[in-house]
Amino acid sequence: MTERVILGPGCVAEGAAALCLIEPRFGHALAATGPWPDRLRAGGFGALVDAIVSQQVSVASARAIGGRVAAAGLTAPDAIRAATDEELRACGLSRPKARYLRALAEAEIDFEALATQDSDAVVARLVEVPGIGRWTAEIYALFSLGRADAFPAGDLALQEGARMLFELPARPTERALRDLAGAWSPWRGVAARGLWAYYAHEKGREGIG
Repeated sequence: MTERVILGPGCVAEGAAALCLIEPRFGHALAATGPWPDRLRAGGFGALVDAIVSQQVSVASARAIGGRVAAAGLTAPDAIRAATDEELRACGLSRPKARYLRALAEAEIDFEALATQDSDAVVARLVEVPGIGRWTAEIYALFSLGRADAFPAGDLALQEGARMLFELPARPTERALRDLAGAWSPWRGVAARGLWAYYAHEKGREGIG
């Protein structure tokens, strides 16, 4: 694996400086937002449990359900495999999410090996698990593994940030945004941080949300 790994704010700053040379509009974004956060988080089985729990619910609901899952000790593959459907549902999990957690527990992902593989291989392995789509897999590569070039182009806020920064006539599709981001490699993961930061800045400036 030859991809650069983001280890903290210094790595993000290095990537941001490189992006400003590649594309001057990132300089405009950086001036508007200030330094971009690294947003790194823990990885492993628990991170994917959290990702599944959080799908299609509010942040508050995800926290509540996640808290019940943790309190029930359902944070390891063996525990989930041993749990009954009733125990999973008692945590507030829908039937599909309970099924997804069982599939994750049965997938026997080697997280240590995953950390040594390139992002494409990481995404390919994770999307084999029911309930984990490309966006979730790319977010895992980006923040849990710190991959500097991972780029979840299907993210709507990322697309909207690109529309704002590049003054596009409409929000780009996932394919169009991937094409646009090709020139930003090997720092596309830092570009994502910048676009998210710029989106948040513009929303705040316009008084939206």
